[in-house]
Amino acid sequence: MKIAKLPQTDSIQQLARFWDTHDLTDFEHEMEEVTEPVFAASDSINLKLPPRDAEAVRKLAKSKGVSQAELIQQWVFQKLGRRKQSGQTKE
Repeated sequence: MKIAKLPQTDSIQQLARFWDTHDLTDFEHEMEEVTEPVFAASDSINLKLPPRDAEAVRKLAKSKGVSQAELIQQWVFQKLGRRKQSGQTKE
C-alpha cells in the first residue's frame, strides 16, 4: 500500500480536496503545533453581476475545473499583465 504524503501547498482548495479523502490520524506523526495564523487574510472585492452573467461565469469555471473566484482572479491578473505564483502576484 502506497503511503500518501502531506501536500506542500498553501491552496485552501487543494488542502480541502486532500483532507476530503484522507484521515488526519494517518498523519499524526508528521503534525506539529502551530501558534501563529497559517493563512493570512487577503483583500477581497465583492462583485455583483446580472444573473445571466453570473451563470455564464459559473458554467465557464466549472468547465475549466476551477472555482468562480479563481477564474475571475485569472482574468484580473491577465488584464493587469501579471501572473499568479504561489499565492503572490509577480509585478
